[in-house]
Amino acid sequence: MSDGGMILFSAKRAIAMLACLVMVAACGDEPPKFDPDAIKVESGPNKTTPVTSGTSLLDAFRGKEAGVKVNRFLWTAALDVLDFLPVQAADPFTGVITTGYGVPPGGGRAYRATILISDPALDARSLNVALQSQGGRPVAAGTQRAVEDAILSRARQLRIQAGRY
Repeated sequence: MSDGGMILFSAKRAIAMLACLVMVAACGDEPPKFDPDAIKVESGPNKTTPVTSGTSLLDAFRGKEAGVKVNRFLWTAALDVLDFLPVQAADPFTGVITTGYGVPPGGGRAYRATILISDPALDARSLNVALQSQGGRPVAAGTQRAVEDAILSRARQLRIQAGRY
């Protein structure tokens, strides 16, 4: 192939890849649902002005709202309480912290944890902790509850400290 043919081939490949990325980015994890309230009419002086609920084609390109959707106190408390575990992945936008195996201070068994902070509220329902022992077995429910309670207690302490400033 000549240099001109190679450039044309690369440009076609780049355009095809870009088109595939746009199609995949527009896919959601849930099927679209019918929303009867998608278009509302304002009750102002001009009552025929339609107001959309933010469901347009351009929303696919804007992406989801930027910003952290997890409670910062729960996030920090989870990292503080489980600081003996090596962090493998942490994504504050989805609220997932994944750790490797580690032995707690004064303990003899190695554990790993997966933490999900699913809500911006400082609430017990916002926190889910899954612990596994070295053999891959889940730990006792009491142990898991104790870790969750420790994280919630530390989060409340951090919230009180932040309120003082």
